Amino acid sequence: MIKICLADNHPIVHYGIKSYFKDNSEISIVGHAEDFTTLEDILNKKSVDIVILDLDLEGLSSINLIKGMVKDYPSTKIVIFTNLSEQMYAPNALKAGVSAYIHKTSKLENLASALIKVNGGAVVFSETVKKNLALIGKRNKSERLYRKLSTREIEVLRYLSDGKKNKEIAKILDLNEKTVSTYKLRLLTKLNVTNLVDLVNKAKTLEIV
Repeated sequence: MIKICLADNHPIVHYGIKSYFKDNSEISIVGHAEDFTTLEDILNKKSVDIVILDLDLEGLSSINLIKGMVKDYPSTKIVIFTNLSEQMYAPNALKAGVSAYIHKTSKLENLASALIKVNGGAVVFSETVKKNLALIGKRNKSERLYRKLSTREIEVLRYLSDGKKNKEIAKILDLNEKTVSTYKLRLLTKLNVTNLVDLVNKAKTLEIV
C-alpha cells in the first residue's frame, strides 16, 4: 500500500482526493495538511511514501523549502499538484528534487497513475515540459534569459504580482530588501519592460504567474 500525505490549502481538494482514493487497493491517504508546518509535523511522526503538494500551500514560501524536504525526508517522494504554470515552475521543481508535476486541470486518473509510477522510482513530467527542457538547451543566451528565469526571480515575481512590496517579499523569502530590489531590476531587464505594471502584465502573458 502506498501511503500518501495530502498538503493543500483547500478543503474541497482534500475531500475530492480522499473520496477518489477511498476504495483504491494500492493507495491510502494517511495524513493531510493545510499548511507547511502541519506537513512537517506529519512527516516527523508518520511513515509517508509520497506527499501530494500544492505550491500554493500556506507557509511554503520558497522552492528552497522543497529542497530541504527532499534532503530531510529522503524516503518520501514529492508530487506537485498545483494550478501554477507547469511550463514555468516544473523545471525548477525538477531541480529541487520532486518526482512529478501534475497540473490541477489534469484528471485524477493521471494523478493516480503518476503516484504509482513515482512509487516505483519514476520521475513524471508531461511531454510539454520535456520538450521545453530540451528547447532551453538549444536556445541562444538571450532567448534563455528571456524564457527561463531563475527560481528566486520567479518567486519574487510571483509575490510582486500578488501586490506585495519589496519589504514584505524580503520578509517572506528571508532576504535583504536590497536583494529583492536587485531581483526586481533583473526581472525588468529580462522581460524587457520598464515598470512594475508592465512587468506583471508580461508575466501573466507568458503564464509565469
